[in-house]
Amino acid sequence: MERVLVSSCLLGRPVRYDGQAKTSSSDILARWRAEGRVVPFCPELAGGLGVPRPPAELRNGQVVTVHGDDVTDAFVQGAELALTAAREAEARVAVLKEGSPSCGSRQIADGTFSGNKIPGSGITTALLRSHGITVFNEEQFEEADALLRG
Repeated sequence: MERVLVSSCLLGRPVRYDGQAKTSSSDILARWRAEGRVVPFCPELAGGLGVPRPPAELRNGQVVTVHGDDVTDAFVQGAELALTAAREAEARVAVLKEGSPSCGSRQIADGTFSGNKIPGSGITTALLRSHGITVFNEEQFEEADALLRG
């Protein structure tokens, strides 16, 4: 049975920067959990950031907080640990939280903390993809499931 790396916040864990979860109600995710396929992971926590933490966005290849602190190293470390977790679980698929500077797969914040989104990928998504892991967002459970069944 193939495993899937999944953002912890989608599983109901309050690990986001604001101390909240973004729990998914996907029936596919519920089935994967029952089947024991899910590998929960939060790259930001793994990289050493706490909860809550200041909002952070990608800007010119670096991750900075709303206060201007550079937290790129923590995001890179978390991404590397996510890759290790995926490899250890032999996961070739991940479902991560869209919009995050770690996990965004289609869009991320534009780096101005204004709420504007731009096309792009987060640090973890980019690293996973560069190592052959297909990354989906929380709106793409059907596509991820089809790849697993394929």
